[in-house]
Amino acid sequence: MIVPEKFNEIKPWGPEELPEVYDRLLQNEQFKKVLAFLFPGVPLEAIAGKLKTCKTNLEFQKAFVYDFIKKLMLKASTGFELQDEELDRQGCYTFISNHRDIVMDSGLLDVLLVDNGFATTCEIAIGDNLLSLPWVKDLVRVNKAFIVQRGLPMRQMLAASKLLSDYMHFAIKEKKEHLWIAQREGRSKDSDDRTQEAILKMMTMGGEGSIIDRLLELHIVPTSISYEYDPCDYLKAKEFQQKRDIEGWKKGPNDDVVSMQTGIMGYKGHVHYHCAACIDDFLRSLPADMPKADIYRVVAEHIDLQIHKNYRLYPSNYIALDELNGNTAHADKYTAEDKAVFDKYIAGQLAKIDLENKDEAFLRERILTMYANPAINKMKTL
Repeated sequence: MIVPEKFNEIKPWGPEELPEVYDRLLQNEQFKKVLAFLFPGVPLEAIAGKLKTCKTNLEFQKAFVYDFIKKLMLKASTGFELQDEELDRQGCYTFISNHRDIVMDSGLLDVLLVDNGFATTCEIAIGDNLLSLPWVKDLVRVNKAFIVQRGLPMRQMLAASKLLSDYMHFAIKEKKEHLWIAQREGRSKDSDDRTQEAILKMMTMGGEGSIIDRLLELHIVPTSISYEYDPCDYLKAKEFQQKRDIEGWKKGPNDDVVSMQTGIMGYKGHVHYHCAACIDDFLRSLPADMPKADIYRVVAEHIDLQIHKNYRLYPSNYIALDELNGNTAHADKYTAEDKAVFDKYIAGQLAKIDLENKDEAFLRERILTMYANPAINKMKTL
């Protein structure tokens, strides 16, 4: 597959580029430390030998990433699965999902696609704000990530968005790859998941024909990701207080690294992925003369409805909602033991927050809101 040169800066590394990238990674001291942590006692030469047998990105994922995530989830969860009966195994899809975890949202989806008999995994949209270290950028591009360029001046941002969109259309149409992209830029810190129309507008900068034709080319699948517990909930709550108390507060360079580590290694309870039907039939049902602005709004609302409707709710979601509202309206959805477990969990997460003027009541309300919002949104769809 010849990939046009214009995509060189953002595309995943191709098979012909992998040997050089492997060599570059294996010479990097930080990467070697990561390998020593992940594979204690295994000689570097053995890992390098296995790495160099991987001739494609998919082979790399199956040889290294798949087993790592499977073993990790044995410790960090009580199980995870994908509900995907609406999909054709032969299709190529753009999975657009709510965004809880920087790394694991797409990582778990890839494992589940392999387990559920799909021919390949996803190419993953990842913001370059997370890729300040060159070896990390190399590694994610080996792992089938394509780069979303952020923080550019307006004119450059338009050009970068057009390039990104062109690449997504190329990857689906010519490379026959699945894609994964979050429904919004950055994680939804309060779990009130809404699709940004800007994401859809970017998608229609590439492709051909009308706006609806361009969206049809991407075969969008709204995907709900439901974590029983979000390991980063306390970090997100801390961020809410910092934004509230410190004017102009912005994340430091290490904050995303801490979030990534916490999200990967932290306890998640049960995790459920649910793929709605591809929205192609819905798109075809829209009036041909619908105004542009209305198309983006209506499509975003449809995606949100599918994501909200297909959440897997856990006792934690109902308990959080009742505790926020100061009642027991949903007590039929949980037991006294469920409540005791959840309250103990919240207390433990709050204890991890290190802030000088720690506002315990505010932080607790923020964490409860994160668990309550999926229930609120799902109940609105019923």
